[in-house]
Amino acid sequence: MDAKVESATPDEGDLAAREAAYEKFVWDNLRRNYLGQYLHGMLGMTGFRLVNTPTFLPAYLHQVSQSNAIVGLGLALQQVGGIISPIVGATKVEHRTRVMPAAVWMGSLARLAVLGMALAGWLLKGQTLTGALLLMMLLFGLFMGAQRVVFSLLIAKVIPISRRGRLQAWRNTTGSAIAAVLAYFAGKYFIGHNMFGNGYSTSFTVAFVLTSMGLWCIQFLVREPEPPTTRAQSGFRDRLRELPRLIGQDRSYAFFLIVQMTAVSARIATPFYILYVGQKLHLHGAVEMGATLGLLSTAFMMGDMLSNLVWGYIGDKTGFRLVLLLSLITWVAATVLLMKVDASFLIAAAFFGLGAAQAGYNMAAQTMILEFGSRDDLPMRIAVSATAESITATLGPLVGGALADLLGYDVVFGISLGFLAVALIVLLGLVKEPRTARLATV
Repeated sequence: MDAKVESATPDEGDLAAREAAYEKFVWDNLRRNYLGQYLHGMLGMTGFRLVNTPTFLPAYLHQVSQSNAIVGLGLALQQVGGIISPIVGATKVEHRTRVMPAAVWMGSLARLAVLGMALAGWLLKGQTLTGALLLMMLLFGLFMGAQRVVFSLLIAKVIPISRRGRLQAWRNTTGSAIAAVLAYFAGKYFIGHNMFGNGYSTSFTVAFVLTSMGLWCIQFLVREPEPPTTRAQSGFRDRLRELPRLIGQDRSYAFFLIVQMTAVSARIATPFYILYVGQKLHLHGAVEMGATLGLLSTAFMMGDMLSNLVWGYIGDKTGFRLVLLLSLITWVAATVLLMKVDASFLIAAAFFGLGAAQAGYNMAAQTMILEFGSRDDLPMRIAVSATAESITATLGPLVGGALADLLGYDVVFGISLGFLAVALIVLLGLVKEPRTARLATV
């Protein structure tokens, strides 16, 4: 049931008692909630990696359309869906005492978009198939944007701050391990042998099944506490007008948003990593391309898997600003390596580094945002960060696709490196570790 809007400030003693009861509920149910969040994250990551890894979907779109611009458009449409939906999602849940129903609803719609990609591959051909894939990518981004808010809010409610890094580390590590093996077989057997008439559709169907299993786990295992306080319900336009205040009241948070936007802008090169390798190694044919997709997807996911334990440990011990810094440096090094080498094992090493960098960035960005400001404003802070990332992530692939066609992949990669340099400068000079800053005020 939704929280009632409080007409008066709650009594201090009553509020303290509710805070204590809230904390007790979190710790009493930690083991069960930890398991639910772990299984959801592990299975969800395993499935969604087949869609979001910068190999399968870009390669499929390019195969169908024969256009770098269409690949860029697809990735841009996926991000367009995530521009407004996080803020809309936040306004729908920030006044509620329970967000699980919204999490299940939004999560289900995101998974149906993946199933739509699979069915399109089996049922459609040519330009109709291209159009259907673009539509499904738009819907996938739309529902994933809203899902990001509700699932981030849910983990903030049920997992104490001192345990979040380890939770993400273990679920990401095991999820990536399974995904790495799955990606290898998907590339070599599903796609290489065109299983069931369309290897890509088979891969996306497996992704749908795995992510749906994860959603069932969180729905049936997680026990959600009612927070001591909630915001009064506000309209979408009213909350939009309040965003400048929300951003401006914390200088470090404002600059953190700039780091997010510039780092995500660096993903201008992401859809073209695999296409660049295909051009560099002169890959032709489904078997040859499928084997390379499997190898590099596995390397990418292994980098993600093995680095997660390190990122989680560092984050829990020091805060996630250091994780963000190290992941950006790794991203730069891996991009430079990819541009400079021709040997297959070194290219795989570059993809390993890119996977590690993405894992560190995602963990740091999603966890740091939970530590700025007040709990009641948390849904909207998550939404603002998601929207800020989506705005720049929308423009990046569009511009990248056009530049790749006109000037080549090296120019796109160089621009990506420039954005990463800006993100590093802002992070080092202007963003404070929120955990340290908060403790200093206690």
